[in-house]
Amino acid sequence: MHERFVRGEIVRADGTAWAADAPVEPGDELWFHRELREEAVPEMDLPILHQDDHLLVVDKPHDMATMPRGTHVLSSALVRLRRSTGITTLSPLHRLDRRTAGVLAFGVDPAERSAYQELFARREVLKEYLARVGPYREGAAVPADLPTMVGARTVLRDRLVKERDDLLTRLVAGEPNAITEVEVAAVELDGTLTLRLRPLTGRTHQLRAQLASRGMPIVGEDLYPTPRDPVGSLQLLARSLAFTDPVTGQERRFTSALDLPGPPS
Repeated sequence: MHERFVRGEIVRADGTAWAADAPVEPGDELWFHRELREEAVPEMDLPILHQDDHLLVVDKPHDMATMPRGTHVLSSALVRLRRSTGITTLSPLHRLDRRTAGVLAFGVDPAERSAYQELFARREVLKEYLARVGPYREGAAVPADLPTMVGARTVLRDRLVKERDDLLTRLVAGEPNAITEVEVAAVELDGTLTLRLRPLTGRTHQLRAQLASRGMPIVGEDLYPTPRDPVGSLQLLARSLAFTDPVTGQERRFTSALDLPGPPS
């Protein structure tokens, strides 16, 4: 702590440095930033798909956190972008799991943030994902009800609950609060499917939990149905976002340039 005083990192409320031997009176305020633990920050591309005075949209790679959390602080998309662009007011308008790649949108102006976030809350953003799932595993909580022919469609309706201290989202009985449209895009010889997924609701881990509960977990899944060490990337891609901009009135559509890994040769 003494070294932090010497470096001028402990300051008064007005921003002036506080000396280590300066007296402290009742009501005095000492300000300092929490020291971050040492963190490996791997070099990773974070392509910008769109940037203007209102929005910054990127193509997030797999295994990069959206927000600073736990051991992922400096390596998170938010911190990387604030540093690379110099825009300190950036704030994510929605989130992607660390293991999910694809389109991720940030607001630039804090005064406009609520207008964009309410757009997501009102379900007025069209989101499409791609995922490779399966092949089917016996013993699922819910019998598999996914179509297996290219072009076939269905709708998944479940009730999902995530408790505060629980790592997993649980599927329970009751009125559905998680709805996802599904279309089969491709079928492999071993029964693995490539799906187009359009979530109409935004529950935590919605796509991962719904698919795994039917015995068709996403390839690379490490949480559902039970946590285990990850093997390879989670093959889930946020392919596109589309909405009417609440600030400019423009029709917006952002599409990822990434793709899912192909089936093994």
